[in-house]
Amino acid sequence: MLSLEFIYQLMGVLLGGVALVNARDAANPRRWSNTAFWGLYAASFLFGSWLPARVSGALVLAMTLVAGFRGLGQGRSPTTSPAERRASAERWGNRLYLPALLVPGLTLLGTLTLKRVSLGGVPLVDARQVTLISLGLATLAALAVGMAMLRPPPAAPLHEARRLLDTVGWAAVLPQMLASLGALFALAGVGQVVAELTTRWVPLETPLAAVAAYGIGMALLTMLMGNAFAAFPVMTAGIALPLIVGRFGGDPVVISAIGMLAGFCGTLMSPMAANFNLVPVALLELPDENAVIKAQIPTALPLLAVNIALMYFLAFR
Repeated sequence: MLSLEFIYQLMGVLLGGVALVNARDAANPRRWSNTAFWGLYAASFLFGSWLPARVSGALVLAMTLVAGFRGLGQGRSPTTSPAERRASAERWGNRLYLPALLVPGLTLLGTLTLKRVSLGGVPLVDARQVTLISLGLATLAALAVGMAMLRPPPAAPLHEARRLLDTVGWAAVLPQMLASLGALFALAGVGQVVAELTTRWVPLETPLAAVAAYGIGMALLTMLMGNAFAAFPVMTAGIALPLIVGRFGGDPVVISAIGMLAGFCGTLMSPMAANFNLVPVALLELPDENAVIKAQIPTALPLLAVNIALMYFLAFR
C-alpha cells in the first residue's frame, strides 16, 4: 500500500540528487554548503520516519547552522541557450503546457478514484493521504511525459531542480518548518490562550460572529507566521472547535477546509511568506520588493470575504 512514506522517499531522492549535483559543481565556491544543506534535508525525508526525534532535530539545527554561518550559493547547471529555448517554444507551442496541466488533472483523478482501488484485497493507497499520494504519482507522470516530449539529457530534471532550489535557497524549507511551528504552538496551548483572549474581547454570541473571527484570525495569524499550516492548529483549536463546532454545531469538515483557504488569503498579503512573495521579486528582478504583495491584496481581501460567507452558509446547513 502506498502511504505518505512514498512522498517522503520521493522528496528525499530528489533532494539527494540536488545535493549530488551541487557537490559536482567545482565552479561554485559555496558548493559544499549547498551540498550539506540539501543533503541534510534529503536525509530528514529519507530516514526521518525511523530516526529518533532528537536526531531529526539535530538535522534541522545542522541545516540552520549551514545556512546561517556559511550561507548558500547559486551554481550553474548546463542548460539550453535562449535561442534554443525560443526554437523549442515555437515548435511545441501550447503543447508545452501539457506536463504542467497533467499534475492538477491527474491529482484530481487520483483523489477521486484511487481510494477505491485494491490489489489482492489490500488498498492501493492510504485513503487518509490519497490527495498527496495522487500528487506524487501525477508529478512522476508529468515528468515522464515531459521527458518523452522534449528528450532532454537524463540528468536535466536534477539540474533544473538544483537551479530552482539554489535560486529559492533556504526559503524552500519555510512551509515545512512553519507547519511544524504551528503544531508546537498547538501542543503548548497557544490555541487555548487565543480562545480566552478572543472570547474576552470579541463578542461571539452568534455563528456569524464566530465564523468571521475564525476566518479573519486565520488570515491575520497567517500573515504573522507566513504560512496557513502554522496558523491552522492554533486558530482551529482556539476558535473553530470550541465555538463554531462545539457551541453552534457547525460542520467541522467545511470549517477546516474553508478555514485553510481563509488563511491562504493572509499568505497573499504577507512578506513573511517569503517563498511565495519575495522569491518571485528576486527572480523577476523587480525594483519594489513588495510588488507581488501589492498586486495580490485587491484579490486577497474580497476572497477572504467570500470564504467567510461560504463558511457561514455551508457549515450550518
